[in-house]
Amino acid sequence: MRKKLALAATGLIAAFALSACGSTEAAPEATASLDPAKPAVVKVGASPVPQADILNFIDENLAKDAGIDLDVVEIDDYVTPNTSLEDGSLDANYFQTENYLKTEMKEKGYKFAHGAGIHVEPMTVFSKKFDKPEDVTDGATVLLNNDPVNQLRGMKVLEQAGLLKNLADDDSVLTVADDKEKNPKGLVLKDANAEQVPQYYTKDDSIDVAVINGNFIVQAKLNKDEILAQESGENNPNANFLTWREGEETPAIKKLDELLHSDEVRDYIKKTWTDGSVIPAF
Repeated sequence: MRKKLALAATGLIAAFALSACGSTEAAPEATASLDPAKPAVVKVGASPVPQADILNFIDENLAKDAGIDLDVVEIDDYVTPNTSLEDGSLDANYFQTENYLKTEMKEKGYKFAHGAGIHVEPMTVFSKKFDKPEDVTDGATVLLNNDPVNQLRGMKVLEQAGLLKNLADDDSVLTVADDKEKNPKGLVLKDANAEQVPQYYTKDDSIDVAVINGNFIVQAKLNKDEILAQESGENNPNANFLTWREGEETPAIKKLDELLHSDEVRDYIKKTWTDGSVIPAF
């Protein structure tokens, strides 16, 4: 059995919609023993690309023989997957990095556990107006992600490209915008929800440069010829992984995490994203 539900990226509305249609506890099937004849259903919330694609590959090719059946819930925002895992609407989610999860757990009190890294989506700097970083003019408008973890990550890619300097681990758009030492070009730094950044980039001509999360690059089908700089995948601490409620790593979830680190999944990632926008982390 394979199900798929796409949710609107509307923060509380999306969270309420998912919560309303789910149970308040983990699906009973997720705690069942694994039997290919009666597969245990695991409901997983995931970003559409590449996470849901990877999960659907597993569901179609590996899950049945392993005794699990994935119910893949596509979620376009970065809030709903954790609120829905917390309220029991999901058994697990697959969308986040360790730094993001640590921040969420600290700020919201979540008690979650997670597996090892599965893949990395390199943060990438795009521009339709400039061919290389040194061409970026003083006062150019740069759009970044507005969540603190990925915003700093994006600014560090700009730093590696020579557009910002001497960033600290607690820097943000607000601390850097008017700092002449850290922002010598006087770049106009703006931010928006991660899923909105590629939309503004493609539709708003006032955006000169945009720093975009890898999954949204693939989803928006952006032009790779417009890449100015890209985060390195080597020894990258920003791998995405499977997350579940602490103390609730059921046999089905454990098996899913095992399949996510299989040779078949590694090969699928390499063959599907040949442009390097998604790379295996194992």
